[in-house]
Amino acid sequence: MDKKRNTYQRIYEIIKRIPPGKVATYGLIAQIEGTCTPRMVGYALFNAKPEMHIPWQRVVNSSGKISLKDPEANILQQALLEREGIVFSAGRIDLNKFLWKP
Repeated sequence: MDKKRNTYQRIYEIIKRIPPGKVATYGLIAQIEGTCTPRMVGYALFNAKPEMHIPWQRVVNSSGKISLKDPEANILQQALLEREGIVFSAGRIDLNKFLWKP
């Protein structure tokens, strides 16, 4: 469990570095972290607690889409991103414009 906890901590620290108005993909975060998969990034976000203040809304899939299964969560994520200046076109974010490049 400690190894997973440490991996999750590294994932959270990377996500906290994504600036407002930018997004990262699950795959980019996994690549930066170096030992996990995009799916593990999703698991880490699922397990994040609100008091951790992780900007979860800034993580999208490799197509620039929101990939949450809960429709209400999708609406919330899109609204939070739009508040940060991210533009959606046909349900997709232009990663050429809005992808975080650390």
